[in-house]
Amino acid sequence: MIKQTINGITYRLKTPHDLSWIEGLGRVFSVIDETGSGCICFGVEKNGQKFFLKVAGADTIEAEVSPKTSVAMLRDSVQIYRDLAHPNLIRLADCFPHGQFYAAVFDWAEGEGLFDHWNFEKYKAENIPSPRERFLQLPDMKKLSAVSDILSFFEHTAEKSYVACDFYDGSLIYDFNADKLTICDIDLFRKAPVVNTVGADYWGTKRLKAPEEYIKGAVIDQVTNVFTLGALIFDFFGSFTEEDIAARYENSAFIPCSRDKWSLSDELYDVVLKAVSPSRTERYASIEEFSEAFSACTPVF
Repeated sequence: MIKQTINGITYRLKTPHDLSWIEGLGRVFSVIDETGSGCICFGVEKNGQKFFLKVAGADTIEAEVSPKTSVAMLRDSVQIYRDLAHPNLIRLADCFPHGQFYAAVFDWAEGEGLFDHWNFEKYKAENIPSPRERFLQLPDMKKLSAVSDILSFFEHTAEKSYVACDFYDGSLIYDFNADKLTICDIDLFRKAPVVNTVGADYWGTKRLKAPEEYIKGAVIDQVTNVFTLGALIFDFFGSFTEEDIAARYENSAFIPCSRDKWSLSDELYDVVLKAVSPSRTERYASIEEFSEAFSACTPVF
């Protein structure tokens, strides 16, 4: 591992790369160098306006793919952001190649990522709550508003014949000052039909994956996304111990909390429990059906 700096900010790579060209895009004020996608991400400010810059093609420290594959993935994702443009989705502002690299520029979204694993040690060392912990401590009505925004985006996604992949709390930015949710990192969403061609290592966190996301050849569709959303909602409104979360990784299976550890109504518990049924045929058949069932039992806010 080597360390480089840009505008006085240090970041890490496996091998050296000249990224000084980024300074021409503005003043770099933040860096994220630990992504599985192989992208290195920069916060950049120019003429008083902030942007989020994703750069593929460097040999990053946590990459799960090669630099060449990372470039192809980021380039392919550009059309996804264009197709799925939505008020709750981060806006793609520009994209371009630069030598061996490829860059995508997004409007800056104020707030904090709800699963920023690169800062976990910082929160522990400073004994401060992570953004995820702060979000979970919000009043239920504020979290329900965030869920409404997510469901709205997923209904839009389904209408555009896209299937979500690798969607989790790390795909969410929450502005605690404005109580505003922004969805980001949808690079791996795909046009239907989608099939799991990988098997157990299909993209996604074991905290939220549906059973078919472990099975090679299985169909990945809206019914799969219903499960993902249900699991995420359980995490928002259920109480789970560290042992409970560890069990998901050990068993490669999401396990919902019991009703007595659920903060919302019994009716909503039943709705979300149906969404995370291990059997596809017992889940809601579409995002729209799930959204309607959830909304019908949700207090007006």
